[in-house]
Amino acid sequence: MLLIFYNNYIKNLTSFFDIIGPFWSTSMLKRHAQLFLAALQLGDSLMILLSLIAAYYLRFQLGILPIDKGVPPIEDFYWYGLVGWAVFMLNFKICGLYLPLRGKPLWKEHLTIIKSAILSLLIFSALLFFYREQSFSRAMTLLFFGLSTLSVISSRIVIRQVLMMLRRRGKNLRYVLIAGINNLCRELVRRIDQHPEMGLKIVGFLDDPPTKLEPWMGSYSVLGETHEVNHVIQAHRVDKLFICLDSESPKKIEQILAYLRESTVDITVVPDLFKYMNLNGGVEELDGLPIIRLTSTPLYGWNPIIKRTMDLVVSGLGIVITFPFMLLIALLIKLESPGKILYAQERMGLDGRKFKMLKFRSMRQDAEMGTGPVWADQSDTRRTRVGAFLRKSSMDELPQLFNVLKGEMSIVGPRPERPVFIREFKKTIPQYAHRMKMK
Repeated sequence: MLLIFYNNYIKNLTSFFDIIGPFWSTSMLKRHAQLFLAALQLGDSLMILLSLIAAYYLRFQLGILPIDKGVPPIEDFYWYGLVGWAVFMLNFKICGLYLPLRGKPLWKEHLTIIKSAILSLLIFSALLFFYREQSFSRAMTLLFFGLSTLSVISSRIVIRQVLMMLRRRGKNLRYVLIAGINNLCRELVRRIDQHPEMGLKIVGFLDDPPTKLEPWMGSYSVLGETHEVNHVIQAHRVDKLFICLDSESPKKIEQILAYLRESTVDITVVPDLFKYMNLNGGVEELDGLPIIRLTSTPLYGWNPIIKRTMDLVVSGLGIVITFPFMLLIALLIKLESPGKILYAQERMGLDGRKFKMLKFRSMRQDAEMGTGPVWADQSDTRRTRVGAFLRKSSMDELPQLFNVLKGEMSIVGPRPERPVFIREFKKTIPQYAHRMKMK
């Protein structure tokens, strides 16, 4: 029933926008995107206000949760709600939730909302801690922020659905011109064609000299050379120009920008650097100077703290739960084959730091004395009977929970390898060393 109501609601909204289509498609959103973003902020504010009211009634009026000090009047929460709204909106702004939405995946937008809401809750809780004149219900605060997060996400899903349906009907489109025909251009065209919900419509290409049509270009055509860019933009009402020239053509980019000195068209350069960006690459600023990041540490900010906390909790619980099994395995190893129970093997972890990775011994003592470091396989005659079972069931790796507890390994991450094998991998696998940025 809810799904039918939702579908009918979306269809009715899109029908309404069809009626005002000329105004909506050419003026409201294409020419005045800032008006849409302002409406988005107004919508988020409304969701937060409604969430405050809903949280109050859930906490104090429905009798679901016990009330110790009587029911406070809703007027007591005016300033409370105003501060909560301000914290929410400020964090939404800082986290980039009021930038143009085209090209941004929906799940990333939702993840940003959740992260921003958690940060807002922490800031708001700190403000309440220092405000001593009145105490507020912690349950009310959790309900307020939880409902605000859900309502903002829900409203944005509806907005996205409306925009996607409009764009598939040919409304609210941005007309795109691409300068340069090469592999970069081909990849850009593929992504635009795969995502019509972004509302980008390619009008054609510019190239010097005009290139013959390639199969991947489909129905698109070459509209001229780069010196004709102004004429093509005016003739085809272009809203956005993508420059897809390779890194060997910096002068050509300068020429195009010179031609467009007096143009108001949006200009985006697709850099010929993606083949070098293999670990958390992106664009950032250094004191206002735009720079392109090719590689960097994947975890920053709160992420390493969250990841380490997860490792501690999971490894600690894992050790407690599996400890009886580890004692039994140790006894079986000792009964079948003389030697140590644990096998400590040198591995390389984060930033190439060496550590001793623990495993239950599954081979005869000193098995590598005659062969040196080699890969083991299923038919390896050096294995013991208990060891073969441990390898097959992966139970030989249970002691690695202690490595995780010590911070040498992580529950989720690339598998640490032996230094001798890593030296070989670096020779044969491009950019393999960047895996050392993670554990």
